[in-house]
Amino acid sequence: MHTSTTSTVPLEAWTAEQLQQATQGEWFRQNLPKSEIKRILTDSRHAEMGDAFLALKGERFDAHDFVVQVAAQGCQIAIVERPIDSDIAQLIVKDTRLALGHLGTYRRQQNQQLKVIALTGSSGKTTTKEMLGSILSRLAPTLITRGNLNNDLGVPMMLLELRPEHQFAVMELGANHQGEIDYTSNLVQPHVAGILNIGTAHLGEFGGRDGICRAKSEIYAHILPEGTAIVPSDDDFTTTIRQNAGNHPILSFGEGGDVYATEIQLNPQSAQFNLHTPEGSRTVNLPFAGAHNVQNATAATAFALAIGIPLDDIVQGLEQAQGAKGRLNFIQHQNYLFIDDTYNANPTSMRAAAKVLLQQQGLKVMVMGDIGELGDSSWQEHHDLGRDLIELPLDHLVVVGEFAEAAQQGSRCAENLHAFATQADALPFLINLVQTHQPQSMSFLFKGSRYTHMETLMADLMEKL
Repeated sequence: MHTSTTSTVPLEAWTAEQLQQATQGEWFRQNLPKSEIKRILTDSRHAEMGDAFLALKGERFDAHDFVVQVAAQGCQIAIVERPIDSDIAQLIVKDTRLALGHLGTYRRQQNQQLKVIALTGSSGKTTTKEMLGSILSRLAPTLITRGNLNNDLGVPMMLLELRPEHQFAVMELGANHQGEIDYTSNLVQPHVAGILNIGTAHLGEFGGRDGICRAKSEIYAHILPEGTAIVPSDDDFTTTIRQNAGNHPILSFGEGGDVYATEIQLNPQSAQFNLHTPEGSRTVNLPFAGAHNVQNATAATAFALAIGIPLDDIVQGLEQAQGAKGRLNFIQHQNYLFIDDTYNANPTSMRAAAKVLLQQQGLKVMVMGDIGELGDSSWQEHHDLGRDLIELPLDHLVVVGEFAEAAQQGSRCAENLHAFATQADALPFLINLVQTHQPQSMSFLFKGSRYTHMETLMADLMEKL
């Protein structure tokens, strides 16, 4: 769909001199390869002839243990923090994690032709990124963050994929701790950067939404001169975000903003609305369901306008955009509609997804897994979800996992909320539910945090039908 996902295109090669220059490391064992290095990689399993292996260290692993192995696989250079007893050429650096950042920075600086968008937020990042990818890749080769490569390791890994033909880059930046977005936004040097929203995702790491706002706002620190800050106009934290955007020109999106939607018509699997911008207004037929995706489309529009994309091109890109896997994907299976929203979850996106389910046909069954990274707020957030979701006209709410009981208590043990500790416990209930209501049409929504793998329960149920 986007050029970034095309792995068949060779990456731009490195010389040994460039590696040394970028990392400021020192060579140990001067048997440097004469040929160019085709790629830098951190996964020893994929190392082969012509590669440079960068040995990362974590709390539970040390890739220096694999240097001998990658040398045997044909790898020609190892980037390491300490010399290893191996014939492979070794570039010694102080910190391999930082060296990866330096290599990403070097690649970014080599591609001065690039217009870079950086975005963050508690929810909607992936969908907004896909919308921008659709808008920009119609016009020129575009690098777009793949999967969840949005942290202090993933961002430089994406920058290593930059090639001279890339004209645009859409970089998603995530935050697990204060200072992370400051680091990654400095690597990507964006022309345009912005926050989509301040929700409750990763609440545990930041000790509250104020902390989340501070962490996300680091994205504005490294906007290039003449660049633009994108700001949500109807967020609880809009005033603070505007202050944090500093002296950059601001383009806002959402109700009351520079870019906003009116005449919104929400259909079961799509939406139609009038898009208003400083460049004029257009009607948009959006192939995404839910009011939250209309909001994501206004955000994508603001980012694209800020790098000079004409409005007609933006509308065409929005209308041709496709959702990422596990993001409100609609799957018709016999007489049943399955909505796969299993890629990830936070309290805000869980409520938004429930509203999409309400638009579908037949009996409406929401299957909710646990939400992670909420810290001390976990029990309360799941309790409040149970309370709020049971107020919606859902036929059944099936909650699965460690916090199922919290949701059950929030619902005051409502009859149509069914709590299960494991997916294995929930599956027989779901099968029985289908059998009981045959041949009635049914719509299922499956959603939970990534680690819960709710797609497994969905696949198991589909297999039994």
